[in-house]
Order: sequence, then structure tokens, then C-alpha cells
Amino acid sequence: MRDDPRRRQAAAYPASLTLETRFADMDVNGHLNNVAFARLFEETRVRFNRAGPAAPLAGEKRSSFVVAHVAIDYLAEGNYPAPVTIGYAISHIGRSSFTVAMAAFQVGACIALCDSVLVHRDPETGPAPIPPPLRERLEALRLRG
Repeated sequence: MRDDPRRRQAAAYPASLTLETRFADMDVNGHLNNVAFARLFEETRVRFNRAGPAAPLAGEKRSSFVVAHVAIDYLAEGNYPAPVTIGYAISHIGRSSFTVAMAAFQVGACIALCDSVLVHRDPETGPAPIPPPLRERLEALRLRG
């Protein structure tokens, strides 16, 4: 999926979030460090999952997810103090898990990609099939193009 050329185009992501970088995000070379990228991707994933797919509709209980896998590909240097816009999409939906595809853009360029596999779970029983209403919300966030 990371070799898909759509991943490097901001228009392919149905949702995005712009976050400020911090002075503490820089490495010794003055570029955003790998921990900063992980933080930016995590913040975006959590905000969208809480407000978007996981937000319960009337009569639903809140969905719960655990992160099973995270992979980050660093494509170019990021710089402080420029903000970073993270594109958010769903690239795969399985029986009980789904993959969040994200890309970091700074000054119009794609500087990193992130794939996160999240497992839907029932608080009492563990991994559980994705319920149809949640699946519909995830489908609406599919990577475009």
C-alpha cells in the first residue's frame, strides 16, 4: 500500500488535521525527529478515531480499538516551525481490524507515510467483528482515487 502513488497526494485523503511542530521536535540536524513524526501520526489517529469512526451514534456504545501494528516511512526532512498537515484515510477493512493510512505534508510536500492496523475489540471479550454501522463509517473514509 505504501507504494501506491495516491499515498503522496493530499487530495487522496478524505480527512486531514494540521498540527503545529515544536522546538523540541527537532533532532541535532535541525529536522523533525522520528519521535515527532510518531507523535503527529498518533495525535491525528486518536483524534479522528474518537470523533469519527469510534464516536457512538444514538443507541450505540463507543467502539474500542487497540493498535496492533504501526509502520512509518520517512520520505523527506521535516522542518520546525512549519506546521504539518496529516491526511487520514482507511486503506483496508477486515473482519475485526482495519488499516489507517496517513501521510504527513509540509509546505505541500509529502514527507512521511504511516500505516496503523487497529483491532476492534469488545471490552469484555477482546477482538470482535466490526459491527455494520462502524464498517459503514470506515468505508466513508476510504483512500480516494
